[in-house]
Amino acid sequence: MQYMTDRKRAVGKGSSGSGTEHFWGQAISAVGLLILMPLFALTFGCALGLPYDEAIAYYQRPFPAIIAAMTFVVSMVHFRHGIQVVIEDYSRGVTKKVLVIACTALAYTVLAVGLYGLGRIAF
Repeated sequence: MQYMTDRKRAVGKGSSGSGTEHFWGQAISAVGLLILMPLFALTFGCALGLPYDEAIAYYQRPFPAIIAAMTFVVSMVHFRHGIQVVIEDYSRGVTKKVLVIACTALAYTVLAVGLYGLGRIAF
């Protein structure tokens, strides 16, 4: 048995009981996407409309491949944080747990497949 006051247990937790990790994660990934999306649009726009062989050669260069990979990673992390907040707000009980696990697995699966495909192109 721990001898803690109610205040000691509540400090840093917020009303949800878990602090503000989701908010900060979402905010940081949003700032990252604010920087990465214009770079990705620029690099993807240069490859858009190229023949297949030239597009593959373009993404074998380090800068476009790194920008695409970073954009993909940050966007999937942002998606995972966002969808988890929505699920936690609008569902309850076992359904909430199953949906959070399923959406987290979906985000990491899409991320793994995307990075694998980009890795196959780049190397």
